Amino acid sequence: MKCCIVTLGCQMNQSDSERIRSVIEGMGYAMTKNEEEADLIGVVACSVRQKAIDKVYAKIHRWNRWKNDRPLITFVSGCILPADERKFLKLFDLVFRMNELPELPSMLQQCGIATEYSLRHPLEGMERQDERTDFWLVDPAYSSAFEAYVPIQNGCDKFCTYCAVPYTRGREVSRASADILAEVQRLVDRGVKSITLLGQNVNSYGLDKKGKEISFAELLCRVGEIGNASDKDFWVYFTSPHPRDMTRDVIEAVAGYDCLAKQIHLPIQSGDEEVLRRMNRNHSMEAYLKIVSDIRELLPTATLFTDIIVGFSGETEAQFAHTAALMEKVEFNMAYIAKYSPRAGARSAKWEDDVSPQEKSERLARLSEILKRTSLAHNQAMVGKAFRVLLDGKDRRMEGALTGRTEGKLPIRVLDASEELIGTFQEVEVTSAAELSLTGRLVK
Repeated sequence: MKCCIVTLGCQMNQSDSERIRSVIEGMGYAMTKNEEEADLIGVVACSVRQKAIDKVYAKIHRWNRWKNDRPLITFVSGCILPADERKFLKLFDLVFRMNELPELPSMLQQCGIATEYSLRHPLEGMERQDERTDFWLVDPAYSSAFEAYVPIQNGCDKFCTYCAVPYTRGREVSRASADILAEVQRLVDRGVKSITLLGQNVNSYGLDKKGKEISFAELLCRVGEIGNASDKDFWVYFTSPHPRDMTRDVIEAVAGYDCLAKQIHLPIQSGDEEVLRRMNRNHSMEAYLKIVSDIRELLPTATLFTDIIVGFSGETEAQFAHTAALMEKVEFNMAYIAKYSPRAGARSAKWEDDVSPQEKSERLARLSEILKRTSLAHNQAMVGKAFRVLLDGKDRRMEGALTGRTEGKLPIRVLDASEELIGTFQEVEVTSAAELSLTGRLVK
């Protein structure tokens, strides 16, 4: 029997998929990437943008047609709004939330699947925790031998007006720090080179369990101590923090430990105070720039990434100009820029989408030009210098070259590097720089 899992959206969904895969493999299924040969097929959905949900509907209509020719069981999980969930119940054989993952074998049995593994509960013999977080006790089937995602938190309490996550994943719940640290230790012992701590707002970790859990800064320090005590080389990242909870002690923690990678992803979304207020971001531009100043002071070699939305409801040309000015001032290494689109379930979906598609495209293009210019300046300063790089795959465009990432997560093409080096750290001299990437050669 074969199973195919289609994962849409963010790294959190990928992490969820790894745990779903672990349960399904425990039932005796072999995984396949080919949907057409699967007996069990599912999707981990994303509700951040309507296009992602439209893709789910397209998938299930196709899969249901296949049922006319062969037996097939379908399921859906992930980030799903209540309105979509009601519709999915009529289209999929099984709809479940991640907190229900431990019960998946019995759910599939009720759909007519029976194997010698079916009756084995994935948490058999374990001490159960809060039913909202039991799924974290499932050991994931990691999709990479050298990169791994470790969830530390689920849900969101911020309620940004453009975002549906609080309605799909619920309120913030912090995972037990002992379990997080145990998973990190296991990954380090296995030789994993890159570990990313995941949460919708990682730096609010522990705030839902005040007095019962450590802070995010303390969690980073304890991860750093794992690095200090180990003879293994690895980098630890985290995503995504919220400026409202980004305190100086978090930056100090990153500065204090070699294994904590010198890369910060700090979403801003807009550079205008009024737009930030309408987005319900609950921080000022002054506060954001103070965080940037702290990063530059304490982490002088760190790269800085951000997220920006252009064309948010009501955004004027003057307000957009403030965002462009912010990009010029901060000089980000990378910015993920998206055109605003209303998402059913989010508060702003009730407001007029009054910035034209053409204007949104023009604003995106203008910010992209600023990004290209600042990114190129950063990258050109690296030419002629050697950097540690984690090689992660074969280059699709150039024979005999590999791709990799610097500690700052900058993409680099490495020439004349053999495939057996994939998954290892190598010293690479940067030989040329482009607007959003680097090229280099191994230091012999």
